[in-house]
Amino acid sequence: MQTAYAEVECAAGTPSAAADEQKFLLAYVPLVQRVVSQLSSQLGGAMDREDMQQVGLLGLLTALRRYGEPDGRFASYATMRVRGAILDELRRQDWRPRAVRQESHRARDGVRKLTRQLGRAPTHAEILKALGLTAEEYRDYELAENAEQLANFDDVLHNMSETSAARCESPEAQFLTRRGIEQALQTLDEREQRVVQLYYEYELSLKEIAAVLDLTEARICQINKGALKKMKDLLQ
Repeated sequence: MQTAYAEVECAAGTPSAAADEQKFLLAYVPLVQRVVSQLSSQLGGAMDREDMQQVGLLGLLTALRRYGEPDGRFASYATMRVRGAILDELRRQDWRPRAVRQESHRARDGVRKLTRQLGRAPTHAEILKALGLTAEEYRDYELAENAEQLANFDDVLHNMSETSAARCESPEAQFLTRRGIEQALQTLDEREQRVVQLYYEYELSLKEIAAVLDLTEARICQINKGALKKMKDLLQ
C-alpha cells in the first residue's frame, strides 16, 4: 500500500490536501480489497494479488482526484475505477502469452463448431471430449475468456460513465443511460440476470456464485461470459 500513499504525498499539493487524500484513501481500502478478492478468483493467477492491490489503490487515488470529496455515490464510481485500473494493467502486461491466446482461439472455435453440430449448447463433458482437453485445461480457457469479456464489458460501462461526467448530463440524460443498462439486463434470461446481479451488485466471486446457485464454477463462467457479451452488444 505504500506506493499509493507515496503518490499522495508527492502529488497532492499542500500538506492539508495530502492529509485529506490519505484519510480518504485509508477509508476506502476495504473497497479495493473487495474488488481484488472478486477479480483474483477469475483471472487464473494472471496477476499477483499484492500487485493487483497496488494497482487498485492507484486507481482509487485517481478516482478521489477526479471525483472530489466522496459522497454517497463515490463508492460505486470508485469501484469502477479500481476494476478498470486492474484490468487495464492486465492488458498492458499482455497477460496471456501468444501460445495461450492461440489455444484460447482454438477452443473457442471448437465450441462454436460443436454447438452447430449438436444444434444446442454442448455439455461440459462433450466439450472436453471434442477438444481433447482436461477439465483443468478447459477451466483455464474459461477463465481467460471470461476475463477478456469482463474487461470489454467494463470498458463499455467506464466509457458511458466518463462520457456522462464529461458532458455534465442532465438528470434526464443520466436516467436514460441507466435505463439503457436496465433494458440490456432485461434481455437476459433469469439465470443470466441472477449471475450478473450477484457479480456486480453483491460483488460475489464466480466461485461464490457457483455455491449460491449450486452450479460448477465453469458453468457460472460460461453464463457470465455470455450475459456480458449480450449486454455489451446492446449497449454499444
